[in-house]
Amino acid sequence: MSATPLRVGLIGYGLAGSVFHAPLIAATEGLALDTVVTSQPERQQQARAEFPDVRLAATADELFDRADELDLIVVASPNKTHVPLATAALKAGLPVVVDKPVAGTAAEARALAALAEERGLLLSVFQNRRWDNDFLTLRHLLADGELGDAWRFESRFERWRPQPKGGWRESGDPAEIGGLLYDLGSHVVDQALVLFGPATEVYAETDIRRPGAETDDDTFIALTHASGVRSHLYVSATAAQLGPRFRVLGSRAGYVKYGLDPQEAALREGSRPGGTVDWGAEDPSLWGRIGSGESPLTGGGTPVPTLAGDYPAYYAAVADALRGAGPNPVTALEAAAALDVLEAARRSAREKVTVTL
Repeated sequence: MSATPLRVGLIGYGLAGSVFHAPLIAATEGLALDTVVTSQPERQQQARAEFPDVRLAATADELFDRADELDLIVVASPNKTHVPLATAALKAGLPVVVDKPVAGTAAEARALAALAEERGLLLSVFQNRRWDNDFLTLRHLLADGELGDAWRFESRFERWRPQPKGGWRESGDPAEIGGLLYDLGSHVVDQALVLFGPATEVYAETDIRRPGAETDDDTFIALTHASGVRSHLYVSATAAQLGPRFRVLGSRAGYVKYGLDPQEAALREGSRPGGTVDWGAEDPSLWGRIGSGESPLTGGGTPVPTLAGDYPAYYAAVADALRGAGPNPVTALEAAAALDVLEAARRSAREKVTVTL
């Protein structure tokens, strides 16, 4: 690897920028967090406190004006800005990482992919939950045939937030691309497609449950995959009792896993990859179980050690891709396929129909 780190400009220092992207970029060998773009003084102070050597900019245009000083742009700003900022970065000759969802529509995602290909530049989408501990473990079990033929996949990303928090993520303005369908739905749909391949049919139910809420906060998506697997995906802010994160049923056995990957909580608490903490490791009490004929809640099945989660692997792969040493870890065309499903889900819920892709 070259001794000179690749210089990264990070646009946005809210939740995505400060909790996920900045720490992971800074922890990646071969990358250097050069500049943070935020117009809010308190966030500028936060960025400078956490990364004393970082440069600050109030607008993205300040980055693009010195494109020759940077090697990568990361777009971690609100959803509605993803397409225009990624477009501007690519036109400035800079590779781009965009937080999910990369765009509001699959057509926009494919247009971005075409622009990146035309310019010969990397365009990658931050689908970090491909590196969740439970997802990595499930991929391993499926690859080893431990479940036999997979028949049904249940995936839940549920929370109990009876009071809306406000902000653009919960805005009812379609331009904001808010709501759980595009937020947590981007994760569960992407995971289902990675595990079981393309979807051929989509059915969805979206509801607004909480008083004062403006957009979907309780959503269910059912997919029929070309492989024959059926995926049932739940995302909710109104789940008073949380279900299993994964429940996967196959011809030989099933796998049930409760609890969330610990990496987000660790990042929020200030832990960093490469520190003294055993990064991504999970307490054995939270391991999932594999078995048949019994409930894991009554002792059925055998505990399966959960593989360590590995969010740092995403940016390590980006660094390799930029240096020509590996593939793009998540392409915009993969993200477009997930957006095809999300758009179909929105139509299904609105029209009360099953949508064929």
